[in-house]
Amino acid sequence: MASTSRFVEIRRDLHKIPELGYQEVKTQRYILDYLEMLDKDRVEIEIWKTGIFVKVKGTNPTKILGYRADIDGLPITEETNLDFVSEHEDRMHACGHDFHMSIALGVLTNIVNEPIHDDVLFVFQPAEEGPGGALPMLQSETMRKWKPDMMMALHIAPEYPVGTIAVKPGLLFANTSELFIDLKGKGGHAAYPHQTIDMVVAASVLVTQLQTIVSRNIDPLDSAVITIGKITGGTVQNIIAERARLEGTIRTLSVESMAKVKKRIEELVKGLEIANQCEATIDFGSNYRQVYNDEKLTNEFMQFVEQQPYANLFVCREAMTGEDFGYMLEEIPGFMFWLGVESPYGLHSAKLNPNENAISLAVNLMTDYLKEVSGN
Repeated sequence: MASTSRFVEIRRDLHKIPELGYQEVKTQRYILDYLEMLDKDRVEIEIWKTGIFVKVKGTNPTKILGYRADIDGLPITEETNLDFVSEHEDRMHACGHDFHMSIALGVLTNIVNEPIHDDVLFVFQPAEEGPGGALPMLQSETMRKWKPDMMMALHIAPEYPVGTIAVKPGLLFANTSELFIDLKGKGGHAAYPHQTIDMVVAASVLVTQLQTIVSRNIDPLDSAVITIGKITGGTVQNIIAERARLEGTIRTLSVESMAKVKKRIEELVKGLEIANQCEATIDFGSNYRQVYNDEKLTNEFMQFVEQQPYANLFVCREAMTGEDFGYMLEEIPGFMFWLGVESPYGLHSAKLNPNENAISLAVNLMTDYLKEVSGN
């Protein structure tokens, strides 16, 4: 197998150049430059926007195995003080996609150097953090041409020790939706509130009303989350705000609950318009399907992990995190799992610093698993 220290260095290189969704030009170039060094007789490459499809030819293929890695970063200013800190202002790989890419390249290299029977399609997917690259990539001509018979992916998990593989059959990640609400009233002087329609007040009322959806409209035995993470409104302290904007996210464990939450948001916003004599618009932005692991394939993977002396299987609960890999699993059977990376700071933290020992473990695990599935 290829030296795993090489992929730690690749991770560090990629960590320096995080780019937002569909802007991953340097990232794509870095991956393509690396692929140029591999045996060209064994590899077929097709570019899709800022993503890449790479098919590694098998020796006697009867099926195509799929492996996906996301490649985009987040609009976060890094606070790790690492020697390889992000070189892009207000951009950071704070969700571990630098790990995901380096692991995928490690597995890909091993499969090129030590061929297995079946073809393997590696999907380097842009825009996972938004606006979503999985669904359009799934619908592309290349995916239709090289459509895998099964798909797999991993996601780093700071809360688990290195060596832990956390997974479960069925629902793993939630249904998610962005939420943007714009309010327009009538601005004016702070001394004459009766001549205005104050959107800071309206926004404040709406935030508290939205919380009642989960507490009073969703079955207590079900789960949902509505989080408003950002509010903007007004210009200065003595002018009543004409406009306000709420930005947030919705998470549910069922498609039905997502539909119910959205319907109630629309009803509450309509009521707010009437009560406050204002105008309101709602944008649900990017929507991600739940990540639902195929029961048979996941159980087989779990049995495989239990047999590996260097990995510890943990049967986890479902999480309210979102992942557009769910679109791929909706059409192609497969699974996603959590890879323990042992960090005191969580996903999307400006101080996230995953343990790089997890890279070699994951490369070896997924290389061995692809060999197992291919019958080598």
